Amino acid sequence: MSVQTNRTESLEESEVFHILGNDRRRSIVQLLAEESGQVDVSDVATEIAAAESDSTPVPNNLYKSVYVSLQQTHLPQLQEDAVIEYDSDAKTIRPGPNFDDVLGYVDGSTTNHSSILQLHLGLCLLGLFLIALAGVDALPLSSLDPVLSSVLVLLAVAASSLYRLLG
Repeated sequence: MSVQTNRTESLEESEVFHILGNDRRRSIVQLLAEESGQVDVSDVATEIAAAESDSTPVPNNLYKSVYVSLQQTHLPQLQEDAVIEYDSDAKTIRPGPNFDDVLGYVDGSTTNHSSILQLHLGLCLLGLFLIALAGVDALPLSSLDPVLSSVLVLLAVAASSLYRLLG
């Protein structure tokens, strides 16, 4: 029997960080992404136990501990947040409506903050370069007002930020 959630809104960033703050939940998301479909809970428990174990084969008591914690804690949490759809009868999970939102933080495929910062840095450096050239009376830029160029650079940075915020 699949437990359904009524959650329809996207996850807040703080909720995603809470979800991914636990190694086992993060592993569930990664394993589900690798399988790209439905996965048996026992397979997930085996993979997590193997990753946590220093010995081969995985000790049975560790496997059982992981399996129970998945059933009692992690899968219900992920189900409640609509990250997964969990069929408790078949003991399978598959991606839920918010899965891609969380996965993006695991594999870095969503908003790449460093590229945005690089864009803003580039715009600022370009603006400073133009202001410096205008200040030393460089030929094509001697008529450029330093205040106007500063305002234009700041507007470009603000427009880029606003676009990322709304987009």
